[in-house]
Amino acid sequence: MSPSSSNHRSRPVVVVVDAETPGNVGTIARAMKNFGLSELKLVNPPALDPDGEAYGFAGHAREDVLPNAEEVTFDEIIETYHTVGCTAITGEDSRRHRRFPFKTPAQLRESLSTVDTQTALVFGREGRGLHNREIEQLDEICSIPASSEYPVLNLGQAATIMFYELRELTVDETQLPTVGHFRADEPDIERLYAYVSGFLVAQQYNDRKRAKTERLVRRLVGRAHPTDREVHTLMGVFRRATAQLEHRRELLDRYDEPDTLDGPAE
Repeated sequence: MSPSSSNHRSRPVVVVVDAETPGNVGTIARAMKNFGLSELKLVNPPALDPDGEAYGFAGHAREDVLPNAEEVTFDEIIETYHTVGCTAITGEDSRRHRRFPFKTPAQLRESLSTVDTQTALVFGREGRGLHNREIEQLDEICSIPASSEYPVLNLGQAATIMFYELRELTVDETQLPTVGHFRADEPDIERLYAYVSGFLVAQQYNDRKRAKTERLVRRLVGRAHPTDREVHTLMGVFRRATAQLEHRRELLDRYDEPDTLDGPAE
């Protein structure tokens, strides 16, 4: 199967958020080249001097991956791709739905191999990783199992391990499944989230719990890789349910209005 085949788009793009040192960007670019990845997106990157350490660390990736890297915003990544955040600190807490649950790279490989999807692997800052407010917007979380005494890997090391585990999806395309599920586009999935939010508002859901519930739905849908048909069916369900709630609310408001008509003359 040639690289120009339709399954080529199943190869993940790599996103590095707010990298602090050019060398780490170069190291990630080199690892991408090793494992058949080519699309690098940079959010708020440092200056990448062709004569500096980024290109020095990039190896043969200095010829294509690094010079073709695209600077983007975090919001553009959220709106365009199915996003997988890579983090060492999982903060496992089922009540907050920020970083729970998570997959290992091997589990992620199995998951992504069953869908035809545009996926972005999102790596955070060297010292602090991704912020909670960023993680809350991502579809899935992935973490590399390591020693509990020192679980935090160097950014370049973490990226290399991740790419290695996903190599069946990127290096040898003949291993890609011939039949996949036609996953819904990200804009449609975002529309589904908007319908869920509108439904919660219409049913007067507890304001303090609504944000947490919306995060729960985002996590659930992110792990499920829903198809286009599934997403549109759910949108129809939430749209009709919301319309019915709003109609009932209008009837109740109308019923509660005082009667302004004069009574019969005495």
